Parts: sequence; C-alpha cells; structure tokens
Amino acid sequence: MKITAVRSHRLGYDLPETLGYSQQWYARRSAHLVEIETDAGLTGWGECFGPGAVAVGNQTIVEQVIAPLIIGRDPVQREVLWHEVYNLLRDHGQKGMPLQALSGVDIALWDLAGKAAGLSIARLMGARYRDSVPVYGYGMMLRPDRTRLEARFAGEAAAIEAAGFRATKMKVGLGVAEDIRLVEAVRRALKDETRLMVDANHGYHVTQAMAVGRALEDLGVYWFEEPVAPEDLEGYAELRRSLKVNIAGGEAEFTRWGWRRLLEGRCVSIAQPEVCGLGGISEFMKVLTLCQTHFIPVINHVWGSAVSIATNLQLLAAQPPLPGGLFPDEPMLEFDTTHNAFMSDLSLESLQVREQVAATGRVTIPDRPGHGVEPNPDVLAKYRLH
Repeated sequence: MKITAVRSHRLGYDLPETLGYSQQWYARRSAHLVEIETDAGLTGWGECFGPGAVAVGNQTIVEQVIAPLIIGRDPVQREVLWHEVYNLLRDHGQKGMPLQALSGVDIALWDLAGKAAGLSIARLMGARYRDSVPVYGYGMMLRPDRTRLEARFAGEAAAIEAAGFRATKMKVGLGVAEDIRLVEAVRRALKDETRLMVDANHGYHVTQAMAVGRALEDLGVYWFEEPVAPEDLEGYAELRRSLKVNIAGGEAEFTRWGWRRLLEGRCVSIAQPEVCGLGGISEFMKVLTLCQTHFIPVINHVWGSAVSIATNLQLLAAQPPLPGGLFPDEPMLEFDTTHNAFMSDLSLESLQVREQVAATGRVTIPDRPGHGVEPNPDVLAKYRLH
C-alpha cells in the first residue's frame, strides 16, 4: 500500500454571535482536516489544531512541505514518516504550526492503519481500557457586550447541567475582580456535585493568577486551566506549590521534549495534551507515557470537529487507570457546547454525544475501524474555504 495523495480541507462559517476568550474575539467557526488517499482504495482522515488564518499556514505546510515527503511511501510506517518529517522540519519549527500540520497527517495515518487492520485505533494499540467516558461541557464564552454577563453565564451553566453534563468549564479574562464575580455567579447556578473548571487561556501573570486561584479554592473549583503563559514554567510551578486548586495546562505544549520540561518542573496537576497540535497520535502516546511516569493524570484538550472528538475518544479508551484500583478517577471528554456544525453535522455516522450525555452523562467510545468518523462529502463542500 502506498500514499497517492494528501489534501487539506479548510472549513468555515459565520457564527450566530461573536464569542471570545482572554486573547481574542471570533465571529467564525473553522476547522482544518487532512485527507490521505492510498492505492489500496483506503482513505484516512486527520485534523490540525489551529483556527482561522493559522489554518492557512498549516494547509501550506501539509500540502507543500509534508505531502511531497510522504507521497509514494507506505502509510503503515507511521513512526518512520513522523521522524523523517520532524527531523527535516526541526531547524524551522520544533513547536507551533509545523507540529500542528504534522499532527493532522499523523492522525490520518493512524486512521488508515486502523481501517487496513479492521480495528479501532484503541484496539490497534492493544489498549481499550474502557468502553465509555464521562463528558464535560464547556461553554460560557466571553462576549463583547458585558451587560448582564454574570446572569448570562449562570443561565448557560444551568442549561449545560440540565443537558446531562456532570461537569462544565467556563472562560475568564476580564480582570481579576470581574472574573471572580463571574465564577461566583456560575458556582451559585450549579449543583454542589457538578464539577466546575475555569479556563484563563493564559490571560494572567502570576500575581493575578494567585489572586484568582485563592478565590477558586474557596469556591471549590476543580481545576484552574492555563492560568499563565505557556512559556512561564516557573510561574506554573509556583502556582501549583501555592494553591490547593488543581493547575491544568499543556494544550500549547508540543512533542515529548516540550512535555518533559513541563512534567519534570512539576508544573501541572492535570495534563491537557492536544493531539491535533502536539504531533499527532504517535507523539500523544509518548507524552501519555511521560505523564504516567510522573503520576500526572491526563484529561485531553479537545477542540475542533467530529474527527478530533473521535480521535480523542480512542485515546481516552487507551489510557491506563492512574494509579489503578477498584474506583480510579476517570478521564473525561471535553465537549464544546457552543454552536459547532463541524461536531454536529460532519460525520456520516453521528457520534451522538449530546443524546448519550442526556441519558447517562457519558458517551460510548466507537469500536469501528480507525477513529470511527467518515466526513460527509456534502458537508465538506458546503463549508469548504478556498
């Protein structure tokens, strides 16, 4: 079997309203899929992390840099292809867009391998530890109009909980005092047993993060996500030493070499690797091993389309219990509750996340060959950006 074509599909549409987080506002939803064809008639699908104009850069790297290196090669040789591409790109980008582009290619190769073997990715790894996982719903995005934002966040939180999610995550980034008021409003709107997580998207420096973190401790928040810039490993470590709330992060870290520093520095109490960004499934599993070596639980960062959701479900299935026992704390699937047609409409066979969450708070992990999602050609055509 040989690779015959590598294609990018950049997708986008206008959102019903402008949303935001601590770094930017956005009025469009986007996704970037990678399609790899073979002479055996099999096709694999992957996804690259990175919205908007970032996807334009990733598309160029996928189609003009990586594709010429792997067309004509055996797609089953995933590790060989990964290291050859990484070694050639190392001088030009050990993090960021080159790794995001490589991630989408690598995920597509794993999807192909699963289809060729007739096995889901987790079974291909020999590591299907669970058949379902709990799901947390994130929402409560910032809006340009801050009028009655506390009431709006409280209402959204209550709606997410009523939809069956037993944990939820909100955004902050308006300033220390206002952010604390937002979290207080959301916590009041939720049942005591519903987990609440707070995501700052690296919007604070350490002193600000410390002040917010003290308030989150008192409010019983489960984790404080990306409190400071990803480069500030010392700041992460200081917060983890000083605060009782779990410190989560890592979505903006890349490869086993970047994660080694994050883990050896004892920077996070919950690791959040992004498979569509850090280097794909091949690299994710090495990062997972590092996290397990340091006894740091992993709750994958998930952003994008149904391809990302399906890929992460396979990886959640493949995570050994940490540290083990009769009642281990389970990893959770992150699920975007805001308007996302690429989650709801893209797959020919729906993952039915919302329907399952409404019934049980959990979602079944597909056991179809590959990651289990085949994009609908009509949806690709409808949303394709040229």
